[in-house]
Amino acid sequence: MMAEVMGFSDLRLDAQVDELRNRPAQEFSVIIIGAGVSGLLAARKIQELHLPVVVLEKNSELGGTWFENRYPGCGVDTPSHLYSFSSFRRDWSTYFGKRDEVLSYLNDMAGETDLRSLIEFDTRVLSARYNDVTQMWKVTSSKNGEQREFIANFVITAVGQLNLANIPELPGRDEYKGLTFHASDWPPDLDVTDKDVAIVGSAATAMQIVPAIADQVSRLTILQRSPQWIAPTDDYFREVSADMQWLMSKIPFYYEWFRLRLAWIYGDRVHESLQVDPSWPHQERSINATNDAHRRLFTDYLKSELAGRDDLIDKTLPKYPPFGKRMLLDNGWYASLKHPNVELFDEPMVAFTNSGIRSLSGEERDADIIVFATGFEAQRFLYPIDIRGRSDQSIREVWGDDDGRAYLGITTPGFPNLAFMYGPNTNLGHGGSYIFIAECQVRYILGLITEMVRHNIGSIECRSDVNDAYNKELDEAHDQMIYSHTGMSTWYRNSRGRVVTNSPWRIVDYWNMTRRPSLDDYEIEPANTENEPANVISSAK
Repeated sequence: MMAEVMGFSDLRLDAQVDELRNRPAQEFSVIIIGAGVSGLLAARKIQELHLPVVVLEKNSELGGTWFENRYPGCGVDTPSHLYSFSSFRRDWSTYFGKRDEVLSYLNDMAGETDLRSLIEFDTRVLSARYNDVTQMWKVTSSKNGEQREFIANFVITAVGQLNLANIPELPGRDEYKGLTFHASDWPPDLDVTDKDVAIVGSAATAMQIVPAIADQVSRLTILQRSPQWIAPTDDYFREVSADMQWLMSKIPFYYEWFRLRLAWIYGDRVHESLQVDPSWPHQERSINATNDAHRRLFTDYLKSELAGRDDLIDKTLPKYPPFGKRMLLDNGWYASLKHPNVELFDEPMVAFTNSGIRSLSGEERDADIIVFATGFEAQRFLYPIDIRGRSDQSIREVWGDDDGRAYLGITTPGFPNLAFMYGPNTNLGHGGSYIFIAECQVRYILGLITEMVRHNIGSIECRSDVNDAYNKELDEAHDQMIYSHTGMSTWYRNSRGRVVTNSPWRIVDYWNMTRRPSLDDYEIEPANTENEPANVISSAK
């Protein structure tokens, strides 16, 4: 994997890609839904094939979650050099990039090959319907109150997992007189200076907001439903030195090697320790000896950071095993909790009052601003788009509201010529960069598309037995992993306890699985020669 990604060996699809590039006219078109990380990557690669492509983006700008989220402290908790495209380098200013630099990076990547010209902004996709006869998808969208239709041979959904805000329905909201919003909808001109602020939640988003505003606000109240495991890091705010920048720019392959070394350190290195040891006697606190050692390490760090504050230690020390929920990096969270104007409730908010919040025990606090850092509805894949495949079957009918299943997280039976990015079971719970996974997915999808064009295939659909066998193996793997531990609640699992967001595989395993598609996994139909070419036709309704 490292040899290929670093460029020491050729991608096996290169010959096929070159063949497509050299064709004089293409009658195969692609629609991409979403212009975030996944959509931009897919658009760039489809563009290189010289195929007609359009990207439909609901926002007024590209970037997806990095455009939408602008809360204080927003940034990556994956190292910047790893959270980047292998084919587009960046001289990152810090080891963990902040939101503005990440968004700038995505804009620069899009500008290099003029991806903007492919994007229809302010265009919200309402539905996508496959026509069995024409072997085409019709995508209906809305822009400025006007509906438009786009028709293409192939559709790629790149809508992400973390974009549908999860805001709990709590009594008293209409009576509350202050300002309230989800963290992903932070007002761009909001000034929190000398305000009483309540943060509902204590996971990844809250951890970034709290240290960023603790010194500005008059009082900060945090409502914690459950504590998080937090790992130490010395690099979170550290700038990339001039010496390191020189190494990366001057020494051949150093940048690529550094990036892939991070992929191992922050990813697959820990994977083996996330497997349950049935003979381990302390299953309630850890799942094996290494996991228990991680617990001791993180516990010792917590106690050292909160020394002298036994009240905070009791509130913030998790009882469930490390890595059971998303691991977080300490960015000044523990230090912020000790501020005299910061108060941590280890209980959820249950209601608004007219002037603030009420916690589960009945405690009330006034708040000028209430911020919901309560995550996203990650299990509702593709919601609320109405996607219908063969015989007008809805994907909601197949998956239900929270039980998405797809072969490799990319394709599913009954929905030909449709590929998902960041689909079911492709989130990296054990660490690493989603961008690396996105590159694996795009390579696989390009493999499908090149096969369709080269062999005049009109319809390519995942076989049911292949999909079922893959998901059976996936579920069995999860049954032996930390994500299925019953000691904590997590957005990784659906209402029936099945892990639906996370991948159980090592990164190198998924890279191998997606290296090249096999047509044996698919039901194939030749192209209907009577069909009109669908060069991403659009028309107003």
